[in-house]
Amino acid sequence: MKHETIYILDFGAQYAQLIARRVREHHCYCEIVPHDTPVERLRNGRGVILTGGPASVYAADAPTCDPAVFDMGIPVLGICYGMQLMSHLLGGRVEKAERREYGHAVLQIANDGDLFAGVPATTPVWMSHGDRVQSPGEGFEVLATTTNTPYAAVVHRKRKAYGIQFHPEVTHTAQGRAILGNFLLRVCEMSGDWQMGSFVEETVARVREQVGDAGVVLGLSGGVDSMVVAKLLERAIGDRVHPIFVDNGLLRLNEPEQVRKTFAEHFSIPLHFVDASARFLDRLAGVSDPEQKRRIIGHTFIEVFRDRAEGFDDVRFLAQGTLYPDVIESVAAHGGPSSTIKTHHNVGGLPDELGFELVEPLRELFKDEVRTIGRAVGLPERIVTRQPFPGPGLAVRILGDITPDRLDILRQADHVIQDEIRSAGLYTELWQSFGVLLPIQTVGVMGDGRTYEDVCAVRAVHSVDAMTAEAAKLPHDLLQRISNRVINEVRGINRVVYDISSKPPATIEWE
Repeated sequence: MKHETIYILDFGAQYAQLIARRVREHHCYCEIVPHDTPVERLRNGRGVILTGGPASVYAADAPTCDPAVFDMGIPVLGICYGMQLMSHLLGGRVEKAERREYGHAVLQIANDGDLFAGVPATTPVWMSHGDRVQSPGEGFEVLATTTNTPYAAVVHRKRKAYGIQFHPEVTHTAQGRAILGNFLLRVCEMSGDWQMGSFVEETVARVREQVGDAGVVLGLSGGVDSMVVAKLLERAIGDRVHPIFVDNGLLRLNEPEQVRKTFAEHFSIPLHFVDASARFLDRLAGVSDPEQKRRIIGHTFIEVFRDRAEGFDDVRFLAQGTLYPDVIESVAAHGGPSSTIKTHHNVGGLPDELGFELVEPLRELFKDEVRTIGRAVGLPERIVTRQPFPGPGLAVRILGDITPDRLDILRQADHVIQDEIRSAGLYTELWQSFGVLLPIQTVGVMGDGRTYEDVCAVRAVHSVDAMTAEAAKLPHDLLQRISNRVINEVRGINRVVYDISSKPPATIEWE
């Protein structure tokens, strides 16, 4: 199916996909492509967006694009690094700023034409740059300024080239959605003909084309991501998809039984269960480095899938519920020089010799978009609203060595935490809530006797897309109930603490 398309050139921005999501919120189709994508491919688009990125445009190895992008006759919007590159390529000058600008700034709009139509003349925006445009180049006019940035927004009307130094894609820019909407609907004159329903239809068609007559093994965890992938593949290829649920010994209390029951209630295809807990725990014994844990888990999952796939006919593909935040933090997803935050077991943690071709229909979506699709394909709310649970399971919530005893302790503590969060009516309001077992012991007193036992940290956050998160301000009486129950009901823990860190600088999971 063909749609009016916006091409997003990725220069290594951590939030390139956030731009794409904002574009889709206006029902406009978009594709993220490498920054050096040939102009011939871009010409059929209705517009082009140049993302931010970590480089300086004047550096010798700075990522760039073909200058002919600005001669195609279609609108171009440069964001942050994208604006600087636009100026650099069109005769302007970009230099290191005397004062860096990170965080909130106040935009003063001098010209409220098409890009800023309906936006207040003074509006808060979010900045994140150490360089700035000293001169945008001949033919540009100023649209807006801030105290530290004289060229906060510019336009070259003849070329239909717009540049903004701030980030409209983040929620901290109050009118960011409106500004992007103006670019899409006013400047690019798009009709907004793309819906999530279109994504389902196109994905089903794309999977059919990709796999042909072959079979597909699906790694199913029981979370919304893999359940949505299961629904999409069931529609696309029927019983040629073989969902495999692996008990890796790192799951929460009673989770294997719950997943098998839920799947049987909502799917017509069989779920294949593999108990590989001994294999995983043997390989993780004595391993404390979090990156090594993730790689071991990723490699072992693939081994299990290979072994089980031998029982099916003509299986050449492995399907996963990989989401874009996994990709962003693990690898440079679209050719940009973005940084690795941590290796996700299903992305950077996979072996080089995989043995399968990958099918990842959700790879460029965020969790809230996946939940929308889940509802569209008929999954019940209790699956759609299920909190994320990491693929490596409790392995990344036990800091230090993973042993059966420590797993049992954390399972029981986490069960208490989940029970209290649900009883308080907060489960669906939180992005995630869970317990972490720390690699330290502290002195306590129980029954007039000295104890020297483990510490459990409670983590609860609010987030929209897992790229940023804020610690939830849980009621003090709730935290007290959690602490009392964990210490009284779980042997081996004598202290409970609450993690109030935001992301960034912390991550949601501890490893």
